[in-house]
Parts: sequence; structure tokens; C-alpha cells
Amino acid sequence: RADMDALPVAEATGLPFASHTRAPYQGRETPVMHACGHDGHTAILMGVAEVLAGMKDQIPGTVKFIFQPAEEGVPDESSGAAWGARAMVAQGVLENPKVDAVFGLHISPNMPAGRLGYRSGPMMAGADTVHITITGEQTHGAAPWTGVDPIVAAAQVITGLQTIVSRQLNISNEPVVLTIASIHGGNRENIVPETVEMLGTLRTFDEDMRAEAKQRITTTAQKIAESSGAKAAVRFGPAAYSVTVNPPDLSDAMLPTLQRASGGKAMSIPKISASEDFSEYQKVVPGLFYILGAPPKGKAHTDAPANHSPLFDFDEAAMPLGALSLSLLALDYLAGR
Repeated sequence: RADMDALPVAEATGLPFASHTRAPYQGRETPVMHACGHDGHTAILMGVAEVLAGMKDQIPGTVKFIFQPAEEGVPDESSGAAWGARAMVAQGVLENPKVDAVFGLHISPNMPAGRLGYRSGPMMAGADTVHITITGEQTHGAAPWTGVDPIVAAAQVITGLQTIVSRQLNISNEPVVLTIASIHGGNRENIVPETVEMLGTLRTFDEDMRAEAKQRITTTAQKIAESSGAKAAVRFGPAAYSVTVNPPDLSDAMLPTLQRASGGKAMSIPKISASEDFSEYQKVVPGLFYILGAPPKGKAHTDAPANHSPLFDFDEAAMPLGALSLSLLALDYLAGR
């Protein structure tokens, strides 16, 4: 499986082939670029298809190539409709012929070149979008005491939410990340607005901690807003990413293949707080997801701009290893099935 969508990011790499494309996103024309390597994933899987198609008569089974849109979401999520892997699974991508196992990779410029990163068990976090609306009472900015200021309440809520991870959850069990990344309220310097809208992300590796974190986010936001006379409405969604979990038996069985493809340079890596809807396939069939190291030419992996940066880039010389590893995984799995 390869994902193939871009992101609403204005490219700043200065590369000859840098994106200058704009597309609708949340109702606005927005610059877009491949800031997460999905163009590389697509090219790699095209290479795998070419290699395996050329030896079709020697393959003891069937290989299906999944080119998936909307891994990062869709331009307008308000409909609540499924997208990405969830939509493809619902539409039968794992049927006819029935899929027994699924493999996928992700390019990372922050892993050494020539390395494949794997992890047995939980590998990438589950993700929930957090929506918080703080409602106060609009009034004149010169007399804020005549209304209820939702901006001040929102600032207090953001500060309070940071204590959930640092003071309320037992993160010695599993890591948790909570980030408020967007806040909007008001349109003039002398008007206290009625509402403030906030967006954030919750990342977890355990379903019980996920449920507890969501409950604490809701309670914390509501109680802090109430203390200043405002109200907080909290919701999660519309769609969430589940934890990406590599089954230990499949991971153990395919590790020799990863080592063979990389010349013994496959390495076990820590859990990753980013999320992947590859987990939707893993809910139905066993799946193995891994990382392909590809720092840009001339940069150490420790200095390379990360995924989702406007400076994101990767070395295309890493792509043959991606194609080789996926090809061998398919062949070795079918041979040993």
C-alpha cells in the first residue's frame, strides 16, 4: 500500500520541481506540497508493481497494489464521511481477491540512509482531533467587565490542558501527547468576541488512556471556562486514527526479509507519536508497517527538516531500497504462507 495525497503546506525547498500548486482546503485556496513523502511512496510502489509484474509467473499467489488517497484527511471534513484507508476498506479493497496480509512503508528524512526502521507491537500513535469552542459574551474591548472574554478563558484552558499529560495521566505506562495547534477568535482590536475556536490533536498508544484523556480534556476545558463565566463545548472527530500495531508473529516472520533487503541494516525503533491510517487495514488483516530512512543529499538525518515541514525533502536514492524491501516482503510472505 502506498498513500499519495499532499498537504496544505507552502513549499519552501527551492527545488527545481518544487510545488507551486494551490487547491481548495477548508473553503480557501491554499498552497499544497508533498511534505510527507507520499509522492515517493507512490513511485516506490509503482516500481514494485513493475518488478513483480515482470515475474508474475513465478509468484505463488496474488499481489494487490493499493494506491490510497486522503491518508492525511480531506479538504472538508464537515460531512463526517469516511476517507482514506477507512473508505477503501469499506468499499472492499481487501476483498476479491481476499487479502491475507498487508505491507507498507513511510519515508523519513530523520532516519539514517540505507536503514529500515521497524517495531513489533504498537508502533505509531492513535490520533483524535480535539475541537473546543469557548463561548463568552461579546462586548466592547474598552469595557471587558461588561461581557465575558472567551479569549482569556481560552488561554486559561490551553494552560490547564497541559497539566493533563504532565500531572494527571500515568505516562509511565504509555506516552501521551496533547497539542493545541490552532486558535481563532475575534476580528477587531476593540471588540471582545463571543466565541473562540480551538483545534488540537491527542496522540495515545492505549485505548484506556485514550478514553481517560478525552474525559479529562472535556472536564478540564468545561470547568476552567465556567470559572470565568464562559462555556466550553468539546468534541472529538469526526474521524480518528487507531494505533498502528505490527503483530509480533508477522513482525518476527518478516524481520529476516527486512534484514536481507537492507544488508542487515534494519533496526528496531522507538514508538512514534505520529499517526497512520494504515491501522485501518490492520484492523482487518495482519499488517506490517516500517520506516525507510532517506535524509536529503548533503544533510545528516539529525539535521534534516521533518515530515510536514515546508522544507521537507528526501534523497530519491533511497527509493530502490523501498521497492526492494516491499517486493521481497510480498514474495517471502507468499512463499512461506
